[in-house]
Amino acid sequence: MPFRGRSALRRVAARGTALAAGAAMAVVTGLAAAPSVHAAPSATGGLRWAPCDDPAEPGAECATLSVPVDWARPDGPRLDLAVARRKATDPGARVGSMVFGPGGPGDSGVDMVVRRISRFSPEVRRRFDIVSFDPRGVGASNPVTCSDDLLAERPSPELKSQADFDATMAYNRRLRADCRARTGPVFDHLDTAQTVRDLDALRVALGERKLTFHGSSYGTLLGAQYAETYPRHVRAMVLESVMDHGVPTTRDFLQSEAATAEDSFQEFVKWCDGAAGCALHGRDVRAVWQGLLARAGRGELEDPAKPGTPLSTSDLVNKTAFRKFYDADYAGLATAIAGMDASRPLPASPTSTAPLHPATPVFCSDWHLPVRDYEEYASLVAVMNRTAPDLPYLLPVHMTAACLGAPTANPQHRLDAHGVPPILVSNALHDPATGYPWAVSVARQLGRSGVLLTYEGQGHGSVTSGPCMEDTVDRYLTDLAVPPRGTSCPAVPS
Repeated sequence: MPFRGRSALRRVAARGTALAAGAAMAVVTGLAAAPSVHAAPSATGGLRWAPCDDPAEPGAECATLSVPVDWARPDGPRLDLAVARRKATDPGARVGSMVFGPGGPGDSGVDMVVRRISRFSPEVRRRFDIVSFDPRGVGASNPVTCSDDLLAERPSPELKSQADFDATMAYNRRLRADCRARTGPVFDHLDTAQTVRDLDALRVALGERKLTFHGSSYGTLLGAQYAETYPRHVRAMVLESVMDHGVPTTRDFLQSEAATAEDSFQEFVKWCDGAAGCALHGRDVRAVWQGLLARAGRGELEDPAKPGTPLSTSDLVNKTAFRKFYDADYAGLATAIAGMDASRPLPASPTSTAPLHPATPVFCSDWHLPVRDYEEYASLVAVMNRTAPDLPYLLPVHMTAACLGAPTANPQHRLDAHGVPPILVSNALHDPATGYPWAVSVARQLGRSGVLLTYEGQGHGSVTSGPCMEDTVDRYLTDLAVPPRGTSCPAVPS
């Protein structure tokens, strides 16, 4: 999934996102604080720009955009969206504004523009004002706020009985009520269909007749639904590391996520077998990893970041392996595994489950993932474990458990974006969170407008992965030069 933490952003700054599944673990590890914004919208609804309140990162401008809490009631309560931009470095060659759709869910677009502008290619920065925003419920845009104590009480997704299932449903109800009370009315209007309307309001406020957009990971859901809602408002659109919101069932969703994560584990094993510099070279990598999983399950594996504290199976999978797959940092993962394998076992003890980030309700409002009872839940977990035997209790099953009983305002559906101009759909062949089959599916749903660009490498994010990818995307954004169908670019060393 597009769920990403700060460490995953190291690669984003160099190559390209979300993260999807994030993106990629903001829901587990929390968000970097967004720069404060202090410029108010003008009386006419435009944007009043002022320097962002971050002297360490000069050059960015911030503003706020007032939008309805509920677009079905445009005269009702309003909220202020935090917006940031950096102007084109070559004003004489400026094409216009390009809006970036952040991943997660829970990533700050303001933070990306202010602190991580190197995530975009030099040519895009030269030709466009780079603009992004904190989506509703995120960062400085009326963030979802919940009790820290209640978040810390989250039940483990390793449910063992119907009683555990019922307890999770009851906890979810308590948490939703707490978050709604602390967050305010926007809590019930966090879905991407509402954010689509926010994005079009931002286009208007920027003075752009048509939108140039780059969405990454969870931001591709925003882009695709914008294209569906406002097909004739699109100038150019890049969807990078693509979420397929047409996946119809809970089983399909979990199985596809497990398959793409396991594919990345297999790529890691293959690399280690052939790389003399791998810290596990010459060893049975899977056997070493399974040994760590067993130790984590008994509470005997020490968390390298918290000496003396046991690392849970879930955190070993999601915060160690999955996070490294985002970066395709196979060398770093091998070194981490070797270090943990050599560590002395802790006395067996219970482990805890990391709390999900408050932005989780954004995901729940977009994904209808019903589970009838414990028996069905156990069946779904078994499907995931068969599909990804090396990666038990991946983050998507955590999200499914967290969304049990939650209403879904914007459930899955296949795209219908008739009349939209060509859209560039970019994905790595081996993406751990948004698998290549999702990109193929979205390109097909877009019909003649969907143009798939394949990066023949690994990791979550691809548009700046080498000159072939970067040049192809730059030409499309600046000159609307659509690459031939079937275009692919070779992998570059990570």
